[in-house]
Amino acid sequence: MNIESQVLFDLVSAKSLSGDEQHAAEVFVRHAEVLGYETEIDQVGNAIAHRGPEDADTHIVLLGHIDTVPGDIPVRIDDGILHGRGSVDAKGPLAAMLIGASRSEIPDGVRITVVGAVGEEASGSIGARHLVDQWRPDACIIGEPSGWDGVTLGYKGRLLATATATCPNTHSAGKDSSASDELIAWWASVLERVEKFNLGSGRVFDQIQATIDSMSSSSDGLHQRSTVNTGFRLPTMMGPQEFAEMIEPLASERVVIRFDGAERAHATGRNDPVVRALSVAIRKQGGCPRPKLKTGTADFNVVAPIWKCPIAAYGPGDSALDHTPNEHIDLEEYQRSIRVITGGVESLAEELVIQAGYSLQQKSLA
Repeated sequence: MNIESQVLFDLVSAKSLSGDEQHAAEVFVRHAEVLGYETEIDQVGNAIAHRGPEDADTHIVLLGHIDTVPGDIPVRIDDGILHGRGSVDAKGPLAAMLIGASRSEIPDGVRITVVGAVGEEASGSIGARHLVDQWRPDACIIGEPSGWDGVTLGYKGRLLATATATCPNTHSAGKDSSASDELIAWWASVLERVEKFNLGSGRVFDQIQATIDSMSSSSDGLHQRSTVNTGFRLPTMMGPQEFAEMIEPLASERVVIRFDGAERAHATGRNDPVVRALSVAIRKQGGCPRPKLKTGTADFNVVAPIWKCPIAAYGPGDSALDHTPNEHIDLEEYQRSIRVITGGVESLAEELVIQAGYSLQQKSLA
């Protein structure tokens, strides 16, 4: 097995459910050191690999995540396809970034950091949030599946809402609403508001998406209690706080709503330096770059509003396989993505160094 496949195989084989990523982080660090990086595992468990001087004028962060959702998929390679939980989301992109960035020829004064963040699959994104106030990178590549010839420009926002209704026990022949009736009425009102907002919005990226994730009900003979867990994907023009204020008053006084997992949508443009660098590298590998907007969320949403630097998401794999029982990645595509990352990092580093030099020149002239 070649080194590229071995790194990916070992990472995917190291189980790493959100909150239990230590073994996978150690595997990441071990391979990173062989590839020539300086490494660390920080206080929240992020696996971090650096190359280039610590006091570099230019800092590029490649931010992936090392945790996965549950689901035991035996790790195996069949006919050039690697199967396993996390192979697409997102250890394939993470391994490609680790190897690709290690091979890039970068100018002096540039520091490259590759991160396997913890907790991305949980609503808190603890790994990315721990880093967001520590660094101010000059550019960032988020490691998420886009396909080897795709570049993701943005992700929708998110809001999770748990609505609970409690009321005295009622007879089904009576006139009073049950706890479940109260929740159904609230949900119908929410869907009506969502439909009104979406009217005339052509792209799914510009629409609100509403989903019931689970529901339950119980009774102790005196009181009924019903709960519904819902999720909303939000466009750039609708913030999570604004949306919460819109749907909470739609519920009756018997319904209590708890909100969680709030993330604001964020998107960059096609002329973003990271997008340009990756697109050039894709063309050099014989591809035609495909810009994408994703309806999910990622650590992109966490860091982009604060770092305010050039940013895009990239990585091998078909995102339609995320979280599925058939999650797998094509090793030939994975190899291509490594070459794209190598070229993309080189091109991006050169542009950032030129920009930094020009800025210093302008300041000296002033």
